[in-house]
Amino acid sequence: MRYILILLFGGMISCASGTKPANDTGKLGRQIEAVFASYPDAVFGVAFRDLSMGTTFSRNGDEVFHAASTMKTPVMIEAYKQAAQGKFSITDSMLVKNTFSSIVDGSPYSLDSTDDSEHDLYLHVGRKLPIREIVFRMITVSSNLATNNMIELVGAKNVTATMRALGTTKMQVLRGVEDDKAFEQGLNNTTTANDLMLVMESIANGTVADKKSTADMLDILLHQQFKRVIGGKLPADVKVANKTGAFKGVRHDSGIVFLPDGRKYVIVLLSRGIEDEEKSVEALAEVSRLVYEFVVSSSK
Repeated sequence: MRYILILLFGGMISCASGTKPANDTGKLGRQIEAVFASYPDAVFGVAFRDLSMGTTFSRNGDEVFHAASTMKTPVMIEAYKQAAQGKFSITDSMLVKNTFSSIVDGSPYSLDSTDDSEHDLYLHVGRKLPIREIVFRMITVSSNLATNNMIELVGAKNVTATMRALGTTKMQVLRGVEDDKAFEQGLNNTTTANDLMLVMESIANGTVADKKSTADMLDILLHQQFKRVIGGKLPADVKVANKTGAFKGVRHDSGIVFLPDGRKYVIVLLSRGIEDEEKSVEALAEVSRLVYEFVVSSSK
């Protein structure tokens, strides 16, 4: 009985002294708000999960954003899923095309290489390339042409259905890129920070597909060429597997961060309302740095 009283008394002292667990995110939240305070007209969504400690942080996690190119990760997942189902092999070749149908009325439209982040694939229109190479271009250099070819192959509705199976609630993939008629009617691909975190977490934990497929998807994400947001302010020995998205005042990044000691965490940064690209990159990269420092300090 005396031992129990000592334990209870000790617990009361601990609570009274304001001692907080190592994974308390209160300070992190305040630090992030201080960054965002410089952009009162912008809207931000943040989601983070430490896959080693289980710590989770969400800020506007269920706010719906135009997905921009972050939707290319779900398209990649669907491609590997259908390959595993035997519909095709990821090493099969497919014809590269540049004529697509609007989801509004089926009218044809094509992409302009000058509006794309990758140009070489346009030289292959009318030729066949391995599906994996097209997926690789879609993710690592965010090729819009590669994306539309992959969506035609796997089907946008199938992508959204697979995302629901992973536990997302608001993410949807409706169409390919540059379907102007759909855009004008507000028919866009959407996501939330929480949904995108679930998607990245499924890859990080290897639950999204079989072991070989998951490893290959992770390898593709690790070859990402756009690293200025999540990885922009992190140490050189920290690896980031990520997929960005940006257009007209919208800037996102979503990824898996691998620390040198073997730990990893998932982070999603979404924003709209900052027209200046450098300012949006700076703000989101600073939040990424704060999350990294939180993870590192929480293990000490």
